[in-house]
Amino acid sequence: MDHQIARRTVLRTAALTGMAAAVGSVLPTASASAEGRTPKRPVTSANGWTIQANADRDSQVWTRPVAGTGLSVAVWIGDVEMILLHVVRRFHYEIEEIQRIDLAGWCELSKLHKGLPESNLASGTAVRIRPGARARGGFFPLQELVLRDVLAECEGVVRWGGDDREVDESLFCIAVGPHDKRVRTVADKLRGWEATPGEGAGAGVDVLSPSRRSRADGLARVQRSG
Repeated sequence: MDHQIARRTVLRTAALTGMAAAVGSVLPTASASAEGRTPKRPVTSANGWTIQANADRDSQVWTRPVAGTGLSVAVWIGDVEMILLHVVRRFHYEIEEIQRIDLAGWCELSKLHKGLPESNLASGTAVRIRPGARARGGFFPLQELVLRDVLAECEGVVRWGGDDREVDESLFCIAVGPHDKRVRTVADKLRGWEATPGEGAGAGVDVLSPSRRSRADGLARVQRSG
């Protein structure tokens, strides 16, 4: 009796094993299927940051207040936010007071030229100040001196569209990718200034001092040739 039970068990196991082998020969294995797939890369803007489908919900982009100005703008939160808002504040305090209609941040990619730096707006890593003033020559000499000083404070992490081949003097973009350590370094520097009385945007600096002019002119030469 025991012999018959053991024999039935062996036969049943063999049958099941054969069925499994047959099915396995027909269906693709998990490893083969995985090898055939190409990981889908996220769509990025010109500077390498991931395009955001919207702002203020399920996104890295949120509308943030620009301290001391009464303005707000949609940007990539965190380090990018710190840097771009510093640019906006210094522009507002030292170059020209910005009206609400003259400041724009995140924008849907479908409304932008994908191959141009303005695509950075779609990732929340750029802002427009005075969107209608894109042509070259929109700033007085002293205004441009201040603008160059602001860019130098940002240590090359921000690029002005006035230096691009397709000139857009209204555009200010993060000029490096999301893994560039300078983004965090500059943001931390600006945070330190904001926490220190008498420093940061609105503190008042001598943009004509030789050291600041030298630094600003050096960066301008680099970015104009880039």
